[in-house]
Amino acid sequence: MPERPKFFDDLAGVAGGAMSAFAGLREELTAAARARVDETVRRMDLIKRDEFEAMAELAKRTREQLDKLELRVAALEGKAAAETPVAHEPMAHEPVMVAEVAPEPAPEPFDLPASTHETLPEPPVLPPAETPPEG
Repeated sequence: MPERPKFFDDLAGVAGGAMSAFAGLREELTAAARARVDETVRRMDLIKRDEFEAMAELAKRTREQLDKLELRVAALEGKAAAETPVAHEPMAHEPVMVAEVAPEPAPEPFDLPASTHETLPEPPVLPPAETPPEG
């Protein structure tokens, strides 16, 4: 086997080093891009799919429970309405009893108890004001 020239060995070494450098550069670019996307998602206040699915499941169960409770309340209201006697309109042949109540007299406006009038003191009498002499 003939011996390879040293040039090709050097060229293969440089190419191998360049490939490993490009692989490292690729990993750094991927990590930087991922960090940029994560930051953008965080600023946009987006959520992850698993969090969304968990909340959707919770909302579904809550809706089902609400529907069950609405049916239960409707059944209880129906039961209460069936137990409560219903006042009916009197028939033509039934006598109607009307209780007459005399209206209470309206109070007099500004009518104060007598004791209030007696406890007020008489206003003091002031002497007439003197006018200064002109001059």
